[in-house]
Amino acid sequence: MARRYDPERRQRIIDAAIRVVGRDGLAGLSHRSVAAEADVPLGSTTYHFATLEELMVAALRQANEGFGRRLAERLPEGGQGDLAAELAAELGAWLGGERSGVELEYELYLAALRRPALRPVAAEWTEDAAALLARRTDPVTARALLALMDGICLQVLLTGGSYDEEYARTALARLIP
Repeated sequence: MARRYDPERRQRIIDAAIRVVGRDGLAGLSHRSVAAEADVPLGSTTYHFATLEELMVAALRQANEGFGRRLAERLPEGGQGDLAAELAAELGAWLGGERSGVELEYELYLAALRRPALRPVAAEWTEDAAALLARRTDPVTARALLALMDGICLQVLLTGGSYDEEYARTALARLIP
């Protein structure tokens, strides 16, 4: 039997892993659950990702790209305006969208606490996001803004509360010189 050429299979596996984690959490992630979700043979998942950690790294990297892209669009090089208001609005849009997507990103991001293989990807995200914020402020303030934004998001996600854009704008503005 001839092998079927499937250049999109690796990406379908990553997308399936993201859906599995979004639906079932990290505890539900296995080669078997991802293969079933992607509708591929089990051997395909292990061919492309020998370990679950490799698959998690790919999933986290892809999840990070979404918010990073949004932040890059919101903070163009040489942009002007009220940075605190822009960031608060972006957080609101992100948290106001599909909440499970935000939860997924944080679940993968926080998994780096227990899974050292994920730490470089989490660090990449932090560096990239801080660099985007530094387009409009200094590097130290950029890191502080990022930490505050993470904190606000985590509080909303963990408490199930609603996002208060005005509170976020006020808090962010206090960090901007």
